[in-house]
Amino acid sequence: MKPIALLVTHDYYPSRPDRAEPDYAHNQLVLLREAFAPSGVTIEPVFWQDDGTDWSRFSAVLPLLAWNYPQATGTFLKRLDEIEAAGTSLFNGGDVIRANMDKGYLAELARRGAPVPPTLAVEACSPEVILASFDSLNADEIIIKPRIGAGAWRQARLKRGEPVPSAVVLPPAAALIQPFLPAVTEEGELSLLYFGGRFSHALIKRPKAGDYRTQGQHGAVETGIDAPEGALEAAEAVLAKADGTPLTYARVDLVRGADGNWLLMELELIEPWLYLTLDRQDGKHGAKLFAQAVLERL
Repeated sequence: MKPIALLVTHDYYPSRPDRAEPDYAHNQLVLLREAFAPSGVTIEPVFWQDDGTDWSRFSAVLPLLAWNYPQATGTFLKRLDEIEAAGTSLFNGGDVIRANMDKGYLAELARRGAPVPPTLAVEACSPEVILASFDSLNADEIIIKPRIGAGAWRQARLKRGEPVPSAVVLPPAAALIQPFLPAVTEEGELSLLYFGGRFSHALIKRPKAGDYRTQGQHGAVETGIDAPEGALEAAEAVLAKADGTPLTYARVDLVRGADGNWLLMELELIEPWLYLTLDRQDGKHGAKLFAQAVLERL
């Protein structure tokens, strides 16, 4: 079988100096290579923003490390078109990836009955729209995040009565506005990994003191755990409402609401960090399950 392309970016690969783990992106590549090796399939990193790639050389393309696509969406969409035109398999599928780029998908999942916090999808972050959202959401504290974004980029937290942040801090275009959920700082954000529709492993991401962001690059602590009560049911309720199921891979990010029930923060179907080293079984179970899911599709 031809190799599988793993999309990477010069901004993050092979390492990020602000991550505690050296060669963070490269380490995930190593684990995936080991998992695919018994099948004879190799994984080749490809810098997705570089022109001239012959996508027909590959049996499939995985965008798992294309972490900067929100800052270059036009180029990213062009690459998806090129991959599809070459007849190369793209996971999780071009239609699923395009839809998942815009976090407005949360509103659609809510309409389908998925457990999503109250969410306003707005086209621009004017002060008037932001201030009106407090009453619309019946909230005293809100989170404003880009509809196309990742890693808390251009994301803001605002309390009622505080001045609206400047435009350079806020999302540059369309945004989502949600009530701030205190459980984010009290308990953390739960992530559940599914490969080929099968549950793999779970972890909790706890922000550092005084912060609310749950990404490791912002100082959050990530710990592998057993899935808490009700979490698998909540995640599977989300996946049941999603398009493209059973998905080759998915990360379901959940936070408890005020009533203690799990609510969907994001359904990551493009470039989720897989947290393979936090799998509590043997450290390689998740990578093997991921490889199995991809090979089944191929």
